[in-house]
Formats: sequence, structure tokens, C-alpha cells
Amino acid sequence: MAFLAFLRNGFYKKTTNIMSTDIHAFSSGPRGVIPPALRRFMFMESSSGLVMIFCTLLALIAANSAMSHWYKELVNIPISFGLGDMRATEPLKDWVKDILMVFFFLMIGLELKREVKEGFLAKRDQILLPLIAAAGGMAAPAIIFLGFNAAHPETLHGWAIPAATDIAFALAILSIFGKRLPPAAKVFLLAVAIFDDLGAILIIALFYNAGLTALPLLLALAGMGVLYLLNRAHVSTLAPYMLVGIFLWACFYQAGIHTTMAGVLVGFAVPMRDAENPHQSPVARALYFLLPWVSFFVLPIFAFTAAGVNIQHIGMAEILAPLPLGVALGLFIGKQIGVFGTSFLLIKTRLIAMPEQTSWGDLYAVSILAGIGFTMSLFISLLAYEDEHLQEMAKLGVLFGSALAILWGVVVMRFLRLRHQPQ
Repeated sequence: MAFLAFLRNGFYKKTTNIMSTDIHAFSSGPRGVIPPALRRFMFMESSSGLVMIFCTLLALIAANSAMSHWYKELVNIPISFGLGDMRATEPLKDWVKDILMVFFFLMIGLELKREVKEGFLAKRDQILLPLIAAAGGMAAPAIIFLGFNAAHPETLHGWAIPAATDIAFALAILSIFGKRLPPAAKVFLLAVAIFDDLGAILIIALFYNAGLTALPLLLALAGMGVLYLLNRAHVSTLAPYMLVGIFLWACFYQAGIHTTMAGVLVGFAVPMRDAENPHQSPVARALYFLLPWVSFFVLPIFAFTAAGVNIQHIGMAEILAPLPLGVALGLFIGKQIGVFGTSFLLIKTRLIAMPEQTSWGDLYAVSILAGIGFTMSLFISLLAYEDEHLQEMAKLGVLFGSALAILWGVVVMRFLRLRHQPQ
């Protein structure tokens, strides 16, 4: 609590308050300069990425040391919620996925709403390159994964695992090694990651839900109708949206739809501006509250409970098996082919202009970092497979692919920095 108090009373006083009209800074500002509100968001995300790296390493150490038994018992400790026949019992790691990660997806929904309404995604000429690059960056990894796993039907369901980018990890690496990259390149990476998140949300909704149950699904549709009415009535108080979100969570849980969709729908429903006071933004107000909690509590806990893969007894044959190899190369090679290759074709054919003050090397560097697929990739791996061994192999691929993207990205950014140094 003291740490969060520091964030609110110390850090926030030194940064831009996104609840004000400064939200327009996302789509304005001088050429070549990242606006204050966007800079604040990127700083929080990169800081979160550093904390997540620490929690990931902690989980790997715990899972591969004398503490492995304690770690496994901790993440699998059964926890119950509910009353009577409505009581549900799941291990801690599943509740983290089903409850805490709802707040992460709520933040994604709110962030998408803000960027599309008033941010840099509100301008059509600015979104085409990252939008098409993100589409390529999701298709190429999936194709590579399917190529390695076509003869293994038990693993095919994980085709979407290497399709997403972890913006927190990517910005953390950028904050350390990519300080000399132009602002436009960093914004391009952020935009690609946002479209990746949107694509991942659609993939989860369409392909990673259990068998649907009719009555809870009908109740969920009624809840979505209430969200629509709240939005149309310009209700700017956040409490009604949160209450409907809780109702939707329960309906989705019973219906077989993944509960994180409740967070996304609530995020989309919250109005961008207060009808009575246009200078106030309910979306920005919700983000202001959620950002530190999600960045420094939800995501680190998810990283700790999801990343603990025991690699002590894993041989080269298992590392080179189709599942981990398809995931790892999908992230490392597929993202580069999809993001950079698509951008190269669009710019060379003059369909879209190169981002301002950005070189091919800068664009290639951030395309490599798009292959860091930690959070969403781990999340999809848990949805794709029920078998714990397959989950572990998929996680192994995510960790290796992301590590390769980080290492090669650092090498390329180091080369760019040396090349630009005065002789």
C-alpha cells in the first residue's frame, strides 16, 4: 500500500494528469516529440515491464530450485468463491487468469476506446501502417506455428499463442536500450501492440471459449444491453458500469465464455467525455485509477504464477519439439516477417509514408521487439491447452522466443546507436 501511495502522491504529481484536456495531446504535439500524456503512459508501461521481468525470473528460480515444491503448491492452492450450489473452486493460478486478468483486459478496452476516439488512432492516415503491420505480425507467426504443428492435431489449437506483442516488456527494453530511437518509431510499436491486443481479444472471443450454455448467455446479452443504454444515456459515473461488469463476469463464467471479455466490454462502454462537463473524461479517470494497480499488481502476479516452467529436466529434443519450436520461431521470426515485411512492402510501393524521422533500421528494431509476446501469449497458452504438459511446452516456447527477440533487438539497437555516434 505504501508503494501505491508513493505512486499517487509522488510519481503522479510529476507527470501529466490524463484526466484533464491533456488527453488531446495523444493526437497533437510538436513534430518529433512524444506528447506528455503518451510519454507518461509509456513510462508506466516500461516500469511495469521491468517489474514483470523480475517476477518472471523469480518464478523461474522458484520452479527450478529447492523451492519448486513450494512454488507448485502455492500456484495450485485451491480457492473457493460463492455460496451453496453456486460455489466454484479453482487453483490460485486459474483465479488469477479468470479474475485479476479481467482488470488487465478492462484497461485494454479503455485504452482502445481512448486511442480510437481522441488518440493517435483517431487519425486514419496514422493508423493504416501499424494496423496492416499488426495484421501481418499476427498472420505470419500463426502460419509458422501451423507449419511446425500441422502433423500434430493435439497442439494445433495453440496457433494464436505467438500472435500477440507484450507492450510492457517491449517498452521496458526500449527504455533501457532504445533511447536514441526516434519518437515515431516508439509510437509505431505502441500502435502495433494496441492492434495486436484488439486482434487477440477477437481471437479469444471467437476461438477460445468452452461449450456455451444458453441461459447465462441470454443473461449476458441482457447485461450488454444495459451497458449500451448506460452509454447512450451518457452516464459518466463509473460505479454502474462496474456493477454490470460483475454481472457479466458471472454470466460469462457460467456460459463458457472467457471472463476477460467482461472487462473489454465494460471498457468499450464507458463514455469518453462527461456530457455535462466535456473537460472531464470518465475513460481517463478509470485509466488513472487502474494503471498502477494493473501495472504493478495484476501483471506481476500473473507473471509469477504463469511463468514458472521447470526446465531442469528438459532436453534438446523437447525444446526442438513442434509446439515450443513453433511458438518460439513464430514470435522471433514470424513477427519480424509480418511487421517489418508488411511495412517494407507498403512503404516501398508508396502506399503509405515512412514514419517521421524514422530509418529502416529503426523500423526493423521495433519490429524485432514486437516478438516479445509474454503476457497475452502465456494467457492464450493457458486457454489453448488443458493438458499441463502442453501448457508447459507452450510457455517454454514463449520464454525462448521472447528471449531471442530481446537479445537480437538489443544487438540491433546497439548497432544503430554506434552507427549514429559522431566520429
